[in-house]
Amino acid sequence: MTTTTTSTTTTNTLTIKAQPPVEVSKYPKLDAKQAGHLRHFHNLVSQIDGEWNHFGSLEAQQEWDDAYRYQLATMAYATGLAHYHRLPAMRTAFKTLLRRIIHKMLRREVWGYWFSTSLGGKLLDPDLKELRKPWADPVIKENIMYSGHLLLMTSLYAMLFDDDEFEKEGSLTFNWNPLFFGMGPEKFSYDNRSLQKVIFQQMEENDWVGVCCEPNAVFVVCNQFPIIAMRYNDSRDGTNNVQGVLEKYEASLIKKGMLNDSGLYPSFFALKQRSTRPARQGAHTAWANAYMNTWNSEKVHSLYESQVLGFLTTVGGKTRLLPTRVSSAFRHLVLEKGEDPDSEETLRKAREMSPQFVSPAFPFEAVNWNGFAQMLSELGKDKELDDLLEYADSRLNPTWENGGLYYPRNDAVMDEDGNLVHMEPHSGNSGIGYSRLNVKDGQKMMWEQPWTREILAKRPFVDDVGFADGVDFLRGAWDAEAHAMVVTLKSWTGQDTEVSFSVKNLERGDWAVYVNGELQQTTTVKGSESVGVTVTAGNDEVDVVVSQI
Repeated sequence: MTTTTTSTTTTNTLTIKAQPPVEVSKYPKLDAKQAGHLRHFHNLVSQIDGEWNHFGSLEAQQEWDDAYRYQLATMAYATGLAHYHRLPAMRTAFKTLLRRIIHKMLRREVWGYWFSTSLGGKLLDPDLKELRKPWADPVIKENIMYSGHLLLMTSLYAMLFDDDEFEKEGSLTFNWNPLFFGMGPEKFSYDNRSLQKVIFQQMEENDWVGVCCEPNAVFVVCNQFPIIAMRYNDSRDGTNNVQGVLEKYEASLIKKGMLNDSGLYPSFFALKQRSTRPARQGAHTAWANAYMNTWNSEKVHSLYESQVLGFLTTVGGKTRLLPTRVSSAFRHLVLEKGEDPDSEETLRKAREMSPQFVSPAFPFEAVNWNGFAQMLSELGKDKELDDLLEYADSRLNPTWENGGLYYPRNDAVMDEDGNLVHMEPHSGNSGIGYSRLNVKDGQKMMWEQPWTREILAKRPFVDDVGFADGVDFLRGAWDAEAHAMVVTLKSWTGQDTEVSFSVKNLERGDWAVYVNGELQQTTTVKGSESVGVTVTAGNDEVDVVVSQI
């Protein structure tokens, strides 16, 4: 491997250390799997518009938990976590990736399901006598399972990069233009703040219990995302709107029985019937906790043991995730029959009687891996998460494609021994990747300390390079105390790849560039200039340090 560097201005009159002033190894580094998940996100959203390779979901109308919108949203949140906590200096690379994910989220293939879903149905509204008149606008009313995610994705973008692109009028525009039905093309235009206004107006109309996902059904999980978005928007606007919303929202959840002192969150609150529906699975509860930990951490931790009962079990010292039908049978045996939750005999009985607990209303298995993996990562349950990831790597066919790591779809629920082998694209494409890229309290820390304009204006960052340039980024951090930028990269193909990037927002003065521990050049920054670096990355990692002299 060879390395070269470039710059605009050099000086030879300074006394410069022959080796970098910082030890690169002390800075955390992505491992191969973490880098592989980010590469897979890039690969998925870099497909030509209209191509959805690996996205294919079980439900043809995008109405299940593995729909495009959920896969994209989880990719966006995983991307944000990786940037905030692991590679904060790689601003341009992550901005480009998140921008591309949002672009896909605005495609009609992602939100067009709403026209038919808006008709309503007896599954979630048993008192329905006739279908409603449908509408195409996917965010004007209900459908928080799309609008809430879009709000958070765009608020996250603004917070991480101090970019107001989606805060401008008309920046979120939905073009409804099917060829062979309708009265002609329609356009529905919003921006981040007008979308937020529509969402929270509906929360108020619904007595603050939340906004409907499907008609008549308010779920706990989907209403977490717009609340986090409001917090980020408050940080940009100098307001504190979220505090008042949370006070009314939490009170309404408790009053309506949607937030209890133990056990799973109810499946949903039926608006017309003014009643809760009992939980059918634990995946939504776990998924909700992964984000509710931002504002209600004490409650989330207090509920953990009662909620994971039967879903997470210990067999031979290893934590295992059970199929929903087995989990439901296990909880029935323990909570209603008094069976021992620590006995393998209870688990055997649960597996035997599990067919009785298959929901006749839903033809698909719950999306278990996504919700539980995200929750365990957020709550810092390292042992449990490591056990699940070890199982996934040994039993669920981890696949590498074009440098990206994912777990391919498998519609079978259990093997002959009753072990969970089900894998759907939400978990396989983004949910498991999220859990690897997150840190303990990852969402909570972002909630408590969102990046501000002032922080980003002062912090140096790496520009002019991205995931499309043939390399994976393993380190990317600015050490303010040492006045040093540390970057580690590697060619994902293993082939030599020349990569150029610049380090921007540096103070005026003299800077040294080190590549793999050796001094390569010095550069004087006089004003708005950047320090440019060009390296040839191959199968071996390349460490670059740009430090002030």
